[in-house]
Amino acid sequence: MKQTVELKVFISTRESSCDECGEDLGRKAWITLVENKGALCLSCADLDHLIFLPTGDAALTRRARKHSTLSAVVLKWSRARKRYERQGLLVEEEGLDQAEKECLADSEARARRRERETRRRAELDQQYVEQFGWKVRELFPRCPEGRGRQIAKHACLKYSGRIGRTKAAKRLDEEAVYLAVVAHIRHTETRYDKLLVSGCERWEARVEVKQEVEGALAEWRAL
Repeated sequence: MKQTVELKVFISTRESSCDECGEDLGRKAWITLVENKGALCLSCADLDHLIFLPTGDAALTRRARKHSTLSAVVLKWSRARKRYERQGLLVEEEGLDQAEKECLADSEARARRRERETRRRAELDQQYVEQFGWKVRELFPRCPEGRGRQIAKHACLKYSGRIGRTKAAKRLDEEAVYLAVVAHIRHTETRYDKLLVSGCERWEARVEVKQEVEGALAEWRAL
């Protein structure tokens, strides 16, 4: 039967000795306080076979307690906060072993789930790129071979902030696709990048290449 009373072990902040065996425990001794017996060392309290599990992993602590017939909370006085604070748990070695196995299994399961979700997102992104490329070719049937997919991949690059990642683009809105094609033409079919490198302001460079962009758009759109 599992214990119903929470056992407590205190890390002393002063010189201590065991009231049962009389051993001098020194400072920072781990003791229990037993009614009518005073302070006992872990050996006299029959807790010295337990293993200390520090705080920090709630799942491991919860499971270790569950699988340990005997356990004890470890507390230490905080001068700054004027209260006892939990340091961890004393648990049985077998209980800790079982808890670690369960947490490891959960970790592996979570890793597999993340892997499945990553694959699924990649598949959805790939499908989205294909649809975006198809829309480019629909609006610009004379777009050079392979450019539709190239535009789609660039525009839809995840986390890029590019036009293909907008809500409008995800609906395959014609204006969003048009803007992606314009951006592609500006960089690949005009002097735009060279103008930027030469120190030209972006808006000035766009004005300079506007006719070139419009010419390419008309050529790509013509049936």
